[in-house]
Amino acid sequence: MTKHYFDHAATTPMHPDVAKAMLEVMLGPGGNSSSMHAFGRAAKLHLNRSRDIISAAIGCKPGELLFTSGGTESDNAAIIGAARAQRKRGRTHLITSAGEHHAVLHTCEWLAKEEGFTLTVLPVDSVGCTSPETVQAAITPETALISIMHGNNEVGTIQPIEEIGRMAKAAGVIFHVDAVQTLSWFDYRLNELPIDLMSFSSHKINGPQGVGALYIASGTPLEPLQHGGSQERKRRAGTENIAGIVGFAAAVDICVNERKNKQPFMDKLRKRWIELLHEHAGIPVLVNGSGEDYLPHIVNVSFIGVDTETMLMNLDMEGIAAASGSACTSGALERSHVLRAMELSEERIQSAVRFSFGLGNTLEELEEAAQKIGLIVRRIRNNY
Repeated sequence: MTKHYFDHAATTPMHPDVAKAMLEVMLGPGGNSSSMHAFGRAAKLHLNRSRDIISAAIGCKPGELLFTSGGTESDNAAIIGAARAQRKRGRTHLITSAGEHHAVLHTCEWLAKEEGFTLTVLPVDSVGCTSPETVQAAITPETALISIMHGNNEVGTIQPIEEIGRMAKAAGVIFHVDAVQTLSWFDYRLNELPIDLMSFSSHKINGPQGVGALYIASGTPLEPLQHGGSQERKRRAGTENIAGIVGFAAAVDICVNERKNKQPFMDKLRKRWIELLHEHAGIPVLVNGSGEDYLPHIVNVSFIGVDTETMLMNLDMEGIAAASGSACTSGALERSHVLRAMELSEERIQSAVRFSFGLGNTLEELEEAAQKIGLIVRRIRNNY
């Protein structure tokens, strides 16, 4: 049976060149980058070279880049670290949106519950966008931090982060952006943007799992979450994952070089997939999210009248990998909090499936997969 992997928003397959770069490190001599001997210096060289590659790709200084274990840690380090630093300045109010990843939402909620911060969770509109006007209205003299993602991981909607960032800057508020889903698609020049903190993850761009980064603009107050050693400029204690970081840098390098060709092709896949679903499903298929400002690799659709869980199980049996939403919650069989925040009808929420594309996907396989979906829908509707 032919397999179709349409869940790249959850994790991407590792690029062969990334695996090769990591293998060279893993099979080479050991070395702790904090050690003074030749083996340690060799590890440090790998670390510094990787930091230079990634910082150049996103337009920041090498010293402004902190390596982490992934997007969730980057979000936690940014939000908790900045909130605690701002509390010392008398600012204890946090702003985020109802459409954020749980790594942001749950962290903000935890700070409100356990550390006494006040929290404003802004609504999103029917396509999942956060209005800059609602952000502006929520800012107070006590606001410490605003956290708004760049591209939504469930519906793909792009947020107006530059406009929100200018508002935050004018009010002296730290602005954090979760860019986990967007690194492959945007040419960031962070030294030119009104953004203080930005989170990234390697495994969303065909790099290894367990590695990420946090951009920290020079001068941004931030308290470290981990203590023990002086690694990462005393901002994150612990021995660095050298092989993983080298793989991350290789993935970023490939990402930058291939972006101009990859982006239009992914958009072509997305548009063709929507056409094919309309042709083959035989039932109303509604696209959830923005029709104008969206990530090219994500499409969230509702198969009206077909339950999400039933559809996902049948897709899996036919060799098609898709999701109900964030990979961090799909296993819990929870309905999407993003679609609920968008105030979609219950029938759309209960029948929504996210497809996401990337390395290895082709137009030809979309044709085959769409035909399978037509068979699945008929099988479910006829109860056999």
